[in-house]
Amino acid sequence: MGIDPGLTRCGFGVVDGTPGRPPTLVAVDVVRTPVDGELAHRLLALEAAFEQWVVTHRPDRVAVERVFAQHNVQTVMGTAQAAGVAMLVAARHGIPVALHTPSEVKAAITGSGRADKPQVGAMVTRILRLAETPKPADAADALALAICHVWRGSAAGRLDDAMTAAAAQSARQRQAFAAVRRGARR
Repeated sequence: MGIDPGLTRCGFGVVDGTPGRPPTLVAVDVVRTPVDGELAHRLLALEAAFEQWVVTHRPDRVAVERVFAQHNVQTVMGTAQAAGVAMLVAARHGIPVALHTPSEVKAAITGSGRADKPQVGAMVTRILRLAETPKPADAADALALAICHVWRGSAAGRLDDAMTAAAAQSARQRQAFAAVRRGARR
């Protein structure tokens, strides 16, 4: 599941795929909250939407766009708050979360980290073999995040899983060795 976080418009995209195979569209939408609404209620509405998407689509990973500094601090704050709510819901369900920068997503989807929104939308349309580009751009961006994570994040996730398993095995071996040494001293 890809999340293009935003307080006013938040993109949701779910794809099914594995590295080396073209992903397929599962679902895409944009959740909107009223600009003049109270912040707490807007965040609560996003939390309810995230919860519904996670329960409905049961993603195995969630990819969220990493918030970067913009000139408008208020926009950055809202985006960061929406991203935080998405990460909280994923954590509540035990779903690993990955953060991808906009340039990382653009590079994965278009081959250029400086691609503009129309280029990203066109490539999402092409990759998913859609009849038309998802609108608004937040929807295409959420799908781009999901695709990027399937292509790039899956390998990183497998590496993290392997490192975790290796660390656990090492800890078990150290414990067994320590037990043998304690038994030899007695």
